[in-house]
Amino acid sequence: MFNSLSDRLASTFKNLRGKGRLSEADVDATVREIRRALLDADVAVSVVREFTAHVRERALSEEVSAALNPGQQVVKIVNDELVRILGGETRRIRLAKNPPTVIMLAGLQGAGKTTLAGKLSKWLKGQGHSPILVAADLQRPNAVTQLQVNGQRAGVPVFAPHPGVQSDFEEVTGDPVTVARDGVAEARAKLHDVVIVDTAGRLGIDAEMMQQAADIRAAVNPDEVLFVIDAMIGQDAVNTAQAFNEGVDFTGVVLSKLDGDARGGAALSVASVTGKPVMFASTGESLDDFEIFHPDRMANRILDMGDILSLIEQAEKSWDKGEAERMAKKFADQEDFTLEDFLAQMQQIRKMGSMKKMLTMMPGAAGMRQQLENFDEREIDRVEAIVRSMTPHERLAPKIINGSRRARIARGSGVHVSEVNGLLERFGQAQKMMKKMAQGGGIPGMPGMAGPGGFGGPRKASRLPRAKRRPVRATRQRLPRSSARPKSAGPMRGRRCPRAQPSASSRRTSIRRR
Repeated sequence: MFNSLSDRLASTFKNLRGKGRLSEADVDATVREIRRALLDADVAVSVVREFTAHVRERALSEEVSAALNPGQQVVKIVNDELVRILGGETRRIRLAKNPPTVIMLAGLQGAGKTTLAGKLSKWLKGQGHSPILVAADLQRPNAVTQLQVNGQRAGVPVFAPHPGVQSDFEEVTGDPVTVARDGVAEARAKLHDVVIVDTAGRLGIDAEMMQQAADIRAAVNPDEVLFVIDAMIGQDAVNTAQAFNEGVDFTGVVLSKLDGDARGGAALSVASVTGKPVMFASTGESLDDFEIFHPDRMANRILDMGDILSLIEQAEKSWDKGEAERMAKKFADQEDFTLEDFLAQMQQIRKMGSMKKMLTMMPGAAGMRQQLENFDEREIDRVEAIVRSMTPHERLAPKIINGSRRARIARGSGVHVSEVNGLLERFGQAQKMMKKMAQGGGIPGMPGMAGPGGFGGPRKASRLPRAKRRPVRATRQRLPRSSARPKSAGPMRGRRCPRAQPSASSRRTSIRRR
């Protein structure tokens, strides 16, 4: 979403490297480039004006840090200001003291409210709640059916007393306000602690439909009113957000379609203009592509600093604890990393979702954007097929995989032999790296990156004397040539000894004597 903005800002900051001191002209030039980058990203003009004014004021003030050079100081100021306009702190859902907690969704038609309702319900269920969905969108064709499908996929019940319309030519039956009110009563009767009310979308700012949303709000008295906005609508996001804020007085914002390739100015404008926090972000089509919006982490992504905390949280949620403990013990005991372990790790990674999405959370991902765009998610399937085509013994001892075995594995997995060779070569390198890290030696080619020992873990090999680490080499003695073969051993039948073969010069001497 923010690729273009990230590239522009990175290019701007690159010009500040190596400067021992920033003059006022340097600051003005930097602020000018930042202004252009934000405007090109469809950020609201009022937000851009306020943002750049704060950056310039802080950059020219006495605000300095002994740990940062002037260029890094500007990056820190920009990061702080990005966090501020994105809302400052992470905002959580306010749960009602007396259940059920009522959450109402509002927004333009096509913003993704119905899909968001399914994602939010699944996320709440994962948090230990018992949600129920209420189908109060009787206006859009098949809206009720779509919500029922999403509820079934999320494992959440749906309250839908009216089927809604199936086409634009049908007349709307049922009252959305009554459906919403009855849905809350149904949740209270069946002991659901969260109610999510999906309302009809508006085509533009429609006064009649806006009044319907206001009536639903008055009827159910929701604890949260979430305004769902398409992150790709650009400059119009500000006008739409202001109109909904005046009409229904929403309490939080949800950014949908944040995985798109638009410039993403809505994300940087809505919170600042309305004063309402961005609470959630929808990042894909799957029901699991849903996350809490953290302003500081989003600012780090925009500035290409990565989002390691979100990556760790995703891993903790997806990885099997028993498997993680087994691998940690194996790593600490310095046991060999086998293809069985590699396959188990691959399966754990698949649970975390898209590999491409995870790689974009790494610091410096902008530098490998071209490689990420060309990355084929099916490569993981091919790798898994290759490993599964091996026998259990081959997975434990990859060194026995000779040419004929590689050909058999390639046929079994449906790939070329070169792909099997490439996988085994990369695995060999990874195995060496894992062994070196387990011994506390760090990652090869990366000075200063110590293994577990650098974090207080065991460093068995590095603490032992050399003689004890390699007892065979320390005690082995080279025998003299005369005693290399005992006389009592008898003739070496059936064997060829290189030393017993006469040299070419001795053969010529023998011929002359004859």
